[in-house]
Amino acid sequence: QLQLVESGGGLVQPGGSLRLSCAASGLTLNYYAIGWFRQAPGKEREGVSCISSSGGSANYADSVKGRFTISRDNAKNTVYLQMNSLKPEDTAVYYCAAVLDTAPWPEGPKEADFGSWGQGTQVTVSS
Repeated sequence: QLQLVESGGGLVQPGGSLRLSCAASGLTLNYYAIGWFRQAPGKEREGVSCISSSGGSANYADSVKGRFTISRDNAKNTVYLQMNSLKPEDTAVYYCAAVLDTAPWPEGPKEADFGSWGQGTQVTVSS
């Protein structure tokens, strides 16, 4: 069974950077698309970014384009989310999730397709 664990969250000042990691165990990630999602207090969960199983395709929410970069190291069974130029509105619990990579790209899988989720890591952007 695939298990995902996020790490790398924390408190950062506006304009700062964080790198989140999503480490998988139980199964290899080689065949899975991985998505990053976030949920702020009182708000719906939203998709942030998604990467294909090979790493050759990725997509981003408009709100993070140009600031966040998703990448993966299949040899380490890990996916990363590099977050730069952070803003207070990026404050949320960030989750990674996995789905077998069968969806067409660049659209990628829908949120409802993801079946394996991590427990989340808190990111707080505040001065």
